[in-house]
Amino acid sequence: MTLRFSVLASGSTGNAFYIESGEEKILVDAGLSGKKIEQLMDQVQLDPNELSRILVTHEHSDHIKGLGIMARRYNLPIYANEKTWTAMEGQLGKLSVDQKFLFNMEETKSFGSLDVESFGVSHDAADPMFYTFHQDGKKVALVTDLGYVSERIKKTVEGADAYIFESNHDVSMLRMGRYPWNVKRRILGDSGHVSNEDCALALTDVITDQTKRIYLAHLSLDNNMKDLARMSVQDVLKERGFELGSRLELHDTDPSSATPIYEV
Repeated sequence: MTLRFSVLASGSTGNAFYIESGEEKILVDAGLSGKKIEQLMDQVQLDPNELSRILVTHEHSDHIKGLGIMARRYNLPIYANEKTWTAMEGQLGKLSVDQKFLFNMEETKSFGSLDVESFGVSHDAADPMFYTFHQDGKKVALVTDLGYVSERIKKTVEGADAYIFESNHDVSMLRMGRYPWNVKRRILGDSGHVSNEDCALALTDVITDQTKRIYLAHLSLDNNMKDLARMSVQDVLKERGFELGSRLELHDTDPSSATPIYEV
């Protein structure tokens, strides 16, 4: 059985990630309108009627905007930790009790043949956490919305076949940009977002011979550009002896178009 995934949308305007293994078809976050999520799934020939469940990373609206709609429309169970449930419950509209499930931090749950491991991150949300997905020795790591990449996180995500990794901003663009200083300080802080350079440095500590693909995710519309993010990460990887090419590929993500389905 294989792992297949698509980054449906990634960026400060909305995030959604799809991963499947056999019968198990999971949506992680639903940070766009229900209609937009359906359109994004359609772009890569996915049917929302086949979804099995939704996992939530944290309660910020760019991760849960369409969560209540999708859960009601397709009668899907939602999984989140206790503090995230408390923080987001008022934003979701009416859900039945049998749609609400707990997924604690630092826990591994098995859905069919797919093992999903949650890990905590440093971000200004109630109890933010992200996931690694394991299937028959294959591993996909979803790592965005964090101020810095701790040693504990590196250990958890090390050796993945594919990374969806935050490369939020270029530090110079952010410092010189139009954001008020308190917002800049938040983004640059330990519970903000990871810069292009910090993304690259963290990747050099976690990628192994098993790693085939890196997707640069959650790029800021105002403080980054795809070419700049790719160049910044590429330069650091090359400097550290990681050659990009057919064995290790760097890919973009987009806030409004899905990445082609990739089979690990």
